[in-house]
Amino acid sequence: MITSPFDYTARRIFAWEWQLDAACAGLDTSLFYQADNERGASVRRREMKAKAICSQCPVIDDCLKAALASNEPYGVWGGMSADERFRLQAQVGA
Repeated sequence: MITSPFDYTARRIFAWEWQLDAACAGLDTSLFYQADNERGASVRRREMKAKAICSQCPVIDDCLKAALASNEPYGVWGGMSADERFRLQAQVGA
């Protein structure tokens, strides 16, 4: 069965619709992503702030699933840093 481009686009939009309900929606994204020159304690403080927002998020599970499914290499998604997601995927894949 051939589907139209509209069908594909509609499915893609629906798949990410959960983002509309995200606690981070509309917030400055720099809170969730490491700056090029950011290191050490600064990274940990920023990630703790981001994770505090995630902990109150009604779509945290959808967010984490999306990040894991797309192998998102950057930022805090679903309450986990990129390093934490990498370790989780390594454990699951092992």
